[in-house]
Amino acid sequence: MNSLNRHFLIHLPLILISAYGLVELDLVTRWLDLSKVEAIALCTLGVAAFLWITEWIPLHMTSFVILFLQLMWLVPAMDPTMPAALQGKFLTPFFNDIILLFMGGFVLATALNKYGLDRRIANWILQRTGSSPGMVMAGMMAATTFLSMWMSNTACTAMMFAIVLPILGRIPAGNPFAKGLALAIPFAANLGGMGTPIGTPPNAIAIGFLASKGVPVTFMGWMLATVPFVLVFLVLMWVILMKMFPPGDFKLELPPEDFGKPTLAQHVVMATFVITVLAWFTADFHGISMGTVSLFPLVTLFGLGLLKNQDFMELPWDVLFMVGGGMCLGVGITQSGVAAKFVHLVPVESNFLLVLVAFGLLAAFMTTLMSNTATANLLIPLALSLNHQIGLLVLTVALTCSMSMALPISSPPNAIAFSSGLLEAKDMFRAGIIITLFALVVFFTLGAAYWPMILF
Repeated sequence: MNSLNRHFLIHLPLILISAYGLVELDLVTRWLDLSKVEAIALCTLGVAAFLWITEWIPLHMTSFVILFLQLMWLVPAMDPTMPAALQGKFLTPFFNDIILLFMGGFVLATALNKYGLDRRIANWILQRTGSSPGMVMAGMMAATTFLSMWMSNTACTAMMFAIVLPILGRIPAGNPFAKGLALAIPFAANLGGMGTPIGTPPNAIAIGFLASKGVPVTFMGWMLATVPFVLVFLVLMWVILMKMFPPGDFKLELPPEDFGKPTLAQHVVMATFVITVLAWFTADFHGISMGTVSLFPLVTLFGLGLLKNQDFMELPWDVLFMVGGGMCLGVGITQSGVAAKFVHLVPVESNFLLVLVAFGLLAAFMTTLMSNTATANLLIPLALSLNHQIGLLVLTVALTCSMSMALPISSPPNAIAFSSGLLEAKDMFRAGIIITLFALVVFFTLGAAYWPMILF
């Protein structure tokens, strides 16, 4: 079979679903008592959900499918004249403040990695943990959590695994602590992602959608809401892993690593990082949006030649388009009236706690089996449509996406750790499911009491 035929067969489900949506639109409107516009938006949501769940095409390409269907199918149904202002509502999510914020974070992460500052930070922490296995694990988890707050948790996991492999080689054969230390890296990377707005795509999706509803969340506000939970879960993870994979009485000797004196370029990169983060923190005081602040590292690092054109091309553009596609889908769900229809089906006024628990459990289940970005893109627009304590619902969904880590497929960090050959799926499931369930309980109780006081 030639490559063209294989390509056609791979994309056949998308073709069939789209064709079905076009042909059977009248049936959808009659069965569900929807208008034509609402039925089109619902079909678009169905296509997006199918493609995100099955990954028949790359996740970022699904964003372009969403945009295409909404511009060519939904917008003409809403207004046959297709005014530019209406089209703009669907195009704006692909380059707005949230996209700039994430781009700034990616640029800083690229610079930290290119000039070895991420390894310096990790090594600095490890050299202060001593030879106790428990303290070494704590140091590795602290370093991974901190770094994954500012850089891709996938890249962070790959880097930290390179650092931890020599340590794993010093653990006696058959000692269960090796598995615990191997699990500590991906779990801490997943956890760190929820600590900052740029830590993981679901955070940016949540902030973008909340801003569209008139509920702005600042960089500092997000961290005030999440970092206390990061610290609690970090301790919990350490305790669970130490109990499940006890090290015994052996000691670890860490090999020293000499990085030499920091270069001028490293000083400039670190200064740019600190200034940007401080500007993000103080956005409420100087009035410059987080997206605008994010232009500073781009202009500085590329302008001074510290990052090159190749670095720019290698930024994770697919993640940016995934975030934009999710927000674009949310625009369609809202503008078409499907969101309003959904509101009437949920008894939010009578039992909001039940709704909160349902969204949390659904987010945990979906993220365990599929991309956390796709889960956030599907659930957050539905949560927003309730118009009742939307901040609490959205934050619960977004953070649950980071804390669902029971399977190797649950997140890229989990997959990296599993691919090392040091772990079995049951090792990851036993520890991961306990952490996921505990996180849900904390979100439903402490989170529900704390977050409204901080953010909403």
